[in-house]
Amino acid sequence: MWAEKIGKQLGHPTRTVAGWLVSRYLQVFNHILEESAVQLCGIQSGDTVLELGHGPGLGLQSAAKLLTEPAGCLIGVDYSAYMHQMASERLKACVASGKVTLHHCDVAKMPLADSLVDKVFHCNCYYFWPDLRKGATEIHRVMKPGGVMVAVLRLSSIAAIAAKQVLPGENWRPEAYMAALRDTGFTDVRMEDRRHKYITVQAIFATASK
Repeated sequence: MWAEKIGKQLGHPTRTVAGWLVSRYLQVFNHILEESAVQLCGIQSGDTVLELGHGPGLGLQSAAKLLTEPAGCLIGVDYSAYMHQMASERLKACVASGKVTLHHCDVAKMPLADSLVDKVFHCNCYYFWPDLRKGATEIHRVMKPGGVMVAVLRLSSIAAIAAKQVLPGENWRPEAYMAALRDTGFTDVRMEDRRHKYITVQAIFATASK
């Protein structure tokens, strides 16, 4: 029972004591993963960039600093109203200027135009999607041809959590997500070990082919 409750809060933090604790966990332990994802997706100053499952907004904060051209803009989506509000407060100035737009929505149904986004990144996110194929299809829809997506995780940590049944089903396995990406139009799908600061992370890369 406890494992199921923790898993629900990790995937969809709420404004509760448990949700607050999860938000603190994300801010402490996801910071390096977020920095790594931002670095690996190769953001250019005029890109349109999307973060999926942005959580408290750490990755958005890092990415926004790279978008120095007037055309550069950043979009964030998160299913949790609590995380949406937290990120909105963290990036208040960027949202007010129009540089950052945040949506409280499901990854499988984003209010974004077709072929809009140059780069997509996310961390510790896809394992909580009920349907990987639907999520991957929607990501592919909003990306420009040749756009790059990067998902960053620490596989050893995720496998350990899954073994305690905190994560439901088998969607946490990278091969499941990579298969969904290939099936929905992504090419050059691969996973690589990358060193970032003092830890090694796993990065899943995919290119939107259209």
